[in-house]
Amino acid sequence: MTINKKKQVQRIFDSISTRYDFLNHFLSVGIDIYWRRKALRLTKIGKEAKLLDLACGTGDFALEAKKFGVNEITGADLSFNMLKVFNQKSEWSNGRIVQTIAEQLPFKNNSFTNITVAFGVRNFFDIQSALIEFNRVLSNNGKATVLEFRLPEKGIIKSLYLFYFNKVLPAVGRLISKDNEAYTYLPESVNDFDKNIDLIALSKKAGFAKVEKHSLTFGICQVTIANK
Repeated sequence: MTINKKKQVQRIFDSISTRYDFLNHFLSVGIDIYWRRKALRLTKIGKEAKLLDLACGTGDFALEAKKFGVNEITGADLSFNMLKVFNQKSEWSNGRIVQTIAEQLPFKNNSFTNITVAFGVRNFFDIQSALIEFNRVLSNNGKATVLEFRLPEKGIIKSLYLFYFNKVLPAVGRLISKDNEAYTYLPESVNDFDKNIDLIALSKKAGFAKVEKHSLTFGICQVTIANK
């Protein structure tokens, strides 16, 4: 991702911040809530965790982790407006969120036991550099859990999904968000990520010892868990 692309991503998410939660739940028919819960169960997160939720947006992943008993949570995102909404939704996030990029994290080595990212990795301008930073700030045996869209591999499911994702979702998203670019960028970024990024290979290259991948909901979403 170029610097111009980074500015584009920041502008988009600043623009749609107040409508982001509604659109997420509406356009995914609420399945995004299940995906976050499933990802946290798969990573076996618990109350002893020190969590960094990156690309935290309006805080849904962090708030879900709170329900799993996690008390030490730090949120980080590029978009100031998304973080502002996070603060409005939470009684505890004030002072515990930071505006930053994933490629240059303002944290000391071995600061966290867990990192979570929901639907944000594809927006990083340098995924490999971000994963190296993940490894740096995680303690030994720490886990980086990435929840991300992918394209289904099988015939009719793939055809229906692509029609919804490339035609229906952008049209509804534009209508509700009033941003002509935001929900065109979404399918474009997912297509690009699915074709060009091997998250398992990049995670291993970044120094993670073991990486596992789980496919969810007919293959339209994946959870990748990298263990340090």
